[in-house]
Amino acid sequence: MACTTILVGKKASYDGSTMIARNDDSGSGHFTAKKFVVVQPEEHPAVYRSVLSHVEIPLPGNALRMTAMPNAVEGKGIWAASGVNAANVGMTATETITSNPRVLGADPLVVYQPAQDGQPEVPGGIGEEDIVYLVLPYIHSAREGVLRLGRLLEEYGTYEMNGIAFQDVDEIWWLETIGGHHWMARRVPDDAYVVMPNQLGIDAFDLEDAFGAQENYLCSSDLREFIRDNHLDLSLDGCLNPRDAFGSHDDADHVYNTPRAWFMLRHLNPNTWVWDGPAADYGPRSDDLPWCMVPERKLTPEDVKYVLSSHYQGTPFDPYASYGDKSMKGAYRSIGINRNDFMALIQMRPDLPEDIRAVEWIAYASNAFNTMVPFYANVERTPAYLACTTGEVSTDSFYWVSRMIAAMADASYAKSLIHVERYEEGVLSASRALLNQYDRKISAAEEGQRAALREEANTAIAAELKKRAADTLDKVLFELSSGMKNAYARSDA
Repeated sequence: MACTTILVGKKASYDGSTMIARNDDSGSGHFTAKKFVVVQPEEHPAVYRSVLSHVEIPLPGNALRMTAMPNAVEGKGIWAASGVNAANVGMTATETITSNPRVLGADPLVVYQPAQDGQPEVPGGIGEEDIVYLVLPYIHSAREGVLRLGRLLEEYGTYEMNGIAFQDVDEIWWLETIGGHHWMARRVPDDAYVVMPNQLGIDAFDLEDAFGAQENYLCSSDLREFIRDNHLDLSLDGCLNPRDAFGSHDDADHVYNTPRAWFMLRHLNPNTWVWDGPAADYGPRSDDLPWCMVPERKLTPEDVKYVLSSHYQGTPFDPYASYGDKSMKGAYRSIGINRNDFMALIQMRPDLPEDIRAVEWIAYASNAFNTMVPFYANVERTPAYLACTTGEVSTDSFYWVSRMIAAMADASYAKSLIHVERYEEGVLSASRALLNQYDRKISAAEEGQRAALREEANTAIAAELKKRAADTLDKVLFELSSGMKNAYARSDA
């Protein structure tokens, strides 16, 4: 799936939190309805069977409760996508990434082969449909998540190239698949952030550490031999660059992928490098954009949401630009697009008790026209307004209300933008106030009262959200209908 990811180390964030966030996007021409739910331990079977690849994998038992963002309409599998488990480990999967023929020829993807011509079917590997469900309920740290997924990849393989993020209160790890069975993972530096735009991204890898102390690097057990035997290291100085060895620098990357990373880095580090003009250090088509950077100031959830909603504002590439030279409008694929299905930002707050440490910020539909809202993750159920999504359009569903606001605001951009901006600011301000209020209340409460207060807080936040979303829907509907009325009047003149 086409997605965009940002990871923020604990010393790069405003409150010492680790933060991982990803836009989950559908492929071109469609979108996928999503819901925010809790998956209980007893819902996990003894043996998992993939809908798409038909692979069957025994599960270890002793599953932990977890939140998830599965597909709202059945038929193509679970696609749990993003969540937090009861051990306060967060995970988001997956960021579809790229490879090259040298890798895929040496270790082909494990693709499902249906039964035909008298031959039995051959199951495929694991993929985005499966990964969160297979890993998140069974891990107690980010590092443990990397190792469990790594073992699954080596045993069962994968049918696609993917990037996966794991987080706990201390660490963030980023794992990228390499061909059908190989993988590498790098720990995000505490003082840095990482941006990922559908392209293999790790730009340096220490094999000595990966096969030694394993402090900051992990990989599949035979990666060193795999690189050597298939002549994958293209470096002249012996310093492995995984992008050159395992990734791609296609013309399509320069339109679809690298410009997104360029904009995020440019926004968060505006003064570190020259980003624009003929003398720029980095441009939208640069193949050597840094995988991670130390930000110029500490980052907030609102900063993360902004870059994951962006459409090249302030540049000639903004498709909504009404100013300056418009010859390059829409030249590059935006981050905030109509195919955004949801955004989940998982925040692990170190200064709060464990039962309210994990907060999930959720947004549905196009990030260019929506708002995110925070919920406690350590709960037994999620508010119906976010969990009740079905294939039927309904104003009782935050997903569908968000989809309607986005569709109408896009069609009446100039007039509706002010309503969307006020909507986002209002929801964020009100929900932060409620979160602050309940942080204090829960921290002071007796153990037997805390679970009910977490549920109460989420319900209160959802109620405030529903009221403000309905009001915004009315306003953008008015702007759209007003514009249509004026158009009809002009046509009759």
